[in-house]
Amino acid sequence: MNDTLMPAGIEAPPPGGARICYRQARARDAADQAEVFHHAVMQGAMSHYSVAQREAWASVLPRDASAWAARHALFTTLVADCDGRCVGFLELDIPRGRIETLYVWPSLSRRGIGSTLLIHAERLLMEHGHDLAHIEASLVLVERLVRRGWRVVGEEWVERGGEQLCRSRLEKRLTAVET
Repeated sequence: MNDTLMPAGIEAPPPGGARICYRQARARDAADQAEVFHHAVMQGAMSHYSVAQREAWASVLPRDASAWAARHALFTTLVADCDGRCVGFLELDIPRGRIETLYVWPSLSRRGIGSTLLIHAERLLMEHGHDLAHIEASLVLVERLVRRGWRVVGEEWVERGGEQLCRSRLEKRLTAVET
């Protein structure tokens, strides 16, 4: 694992090790969220979007902790914490039954972090009386979401910094799963 791709002081979790815990975001997570977002867009989305599209997308939110901390007041934010650092997060709009964002540090993708964040979000939505969850997902996530039981209900183009980006609208029927 290339440590230069990880936030300062973070190493990849050992195989089979459970160094990642999931919890609600704290104000101190905001700086890490800014970095996770930036790197997930710039590196993690490179096979689906052009450099210009990714730069426009990444510029939507400043690479600044205060912007992400302010979002904690708008959304229920769940984080994947590895040794005290946020390495992935999901923002949830509970009243609307909607997952607003889901980002994971690129070198940690495909290790179940995003899936686990989704499981926690789906459980929270069910606890608040929702039986259907919604998300507008980038092309990076669509195939993985469909494999997890989400259904594509449409495609849309959004403008970010003068660039057009394609994304999909998906929904998932929520059912209780015994754990």
